[in-house]
Amino acid sequence: MLKKQALIKAILSSSVFLSVSFSALSETVIIVNPNNDSVIDAKVAQRIFLGKEGKFSNGKEAIPVNQIADSPSRTDFDTTVLGRSSAQVSAYWSKLVFTGKGIPPKEVQNDAEVIALVADNQDAIGYVDSAAVTGNVKAIPLN
Repeated sequence: MLKKQALIKAILSSSVFLSVSFSALSETVIIVNPNNDSVIDAKVAQRIFLGKEGKFSNGKEAIPVNQIADSPSRTDFDTTVLGRSSAQVSAYWSKLVFTGKGIPPKEVQNDAEVIALVADNQDAIGYVDSAAVTGNVKAIPLN
C-alpha cells in the first residue's frame, strides 16, 4: 500500500513539473489578419492596446482584441508587451473609462476566439499562444 501511494505521489509531482515546464515553453505572439500589410512590432501593439494609437501604419483602423484577465496569454502579453500586470492594465483602463478618455479593447475568453475574430476582420489585432496559431492569421513574434 505504501509503495502504491509513493508511486501515485511520484506520478502527480512529475505531471505538475511537466505542466510547469511546458507552460514555460509557450510563447505569446501578436496576430493580425493575413491581409494586414502594416508594420507591427511589440511597441506598436503596446500603443494600440493602451489606446494611444488607433490606426495601423497603413492608415487603417486598429481594433485590439484582449483575452480575459486571468488567461495565461493575457498575463504574458500584459507583462511582456505592456510592461504591467493585468491588474495594473485593468486599473489603467478603468481610469480612462471613468474620465471619458477611452474604451478598453474587446475581451474574449481564449486563443480560439481571438483567432476567429482576427481571421474575420482585417483591422483586428490580438495575441495568442504560438501553439494555437492557424493558417487563418499572421503571427508576429513579440521580440
